[in-house]
Amino acid sequence: MATVHQIVATDKAPPALGPYSQAIIANGFVFCSGSIGMNPSTKQVPEGVADQTNQVFDNLAAILQQAGSSFSKVVKTTVFLQNMDDFATVNKVYQERMGGALPARACVEVARLPMNVLVEIECTATVN
Repeated sequence: MATVHQIVATDKAPPALGPYSQAIIANGFVFCSGSIGMNPSTKQVPEGVADQTNQVFDNLAAILQQAGSSFSKVVKTTVFLQNMDDFATVNKVYQERMGGALPARACVEVARLPMNVLVEIECTATVN
């Protein structure tokens, strides 16, 4: 049986910076591509890692909402950091924004991220 994929797109989050979708719905899950802290209206990225992380969560919230999901339905995230020294700051924002039901997670330091941002987060969530 073929799996039906549905592309998720919203102008309330930045467009994909390459040949990929903001998210895809398949088999009862929404798979959100990595999101960076770019403001979708201004196309600007804030300076600090806390502000960037908050913008990432704003972007992911918009994508999840467009897909019929929310942070309470997230089952897995991957956090990409340019510098692991930012781990505690990102964790503080992450916990505030994710709420009580914390999903499985991986966090890795990478050499470089798109637009030289400090943090990128991808997530997988269930949909109704």
